[in-house]
Amino acid sequence: MCKKIMPFLVILLLIVVVGCSNQSEQRRSSYALFTMVNPAPIEINSRAAAPSIGDQVREDVNEIDEIYDAAIIEGKKGILVAYKVKHLYRFQMKKIEKNIKKTLKKKYPKEKIYVSSDYKIFLEVIRLGEKLDHHKISQADAEKRFNEIIKLKKEMT
Repeated sequence: MCKKIMPFLVILLLIVVVGCSNQSEQRRSSYALFTMVNPAPIEINSRAAAPSIGDQVREDVNEIDEIYDAAIIEGKKGILVAYKVKHLYRFQMKKIEKNIKKTLKKKYPKEKIYVSSDYKIFLEVIRLGEKLDHHKISQADAEKRFNEIIKLKKEMT
């Protein structure tokens, strides 16, 4: 009796394990608010004449101790930096934002820089990056979405 049940249980166990293994492939944006995703800087329109400054901005922002994650988008209108602040520094968010703006304006005076610590802006930047990575959005639509995110950021302040 046990020899007849054992193969059935093994097959049932394999079905359960294979069925549950697909859970690990989640989108980055679904857990972006809870963990550190540290996305690469996103370039909507690559500039042929000038090198990308997205990586340099990312390094500058990551050097700030109060920040633990940052998402950067570089578009025609400028650069959007969305970041997450460590929990102990939540009460100093205005000071941190002012510090980031000052630092980036000093290093990149020709660039228009937008800075936001809002989670919604951060999440929108991550989603736009995912759409660009998976080629679900064209360059023109991405630039349009970038402008909408900047408009949303301006409305929130």
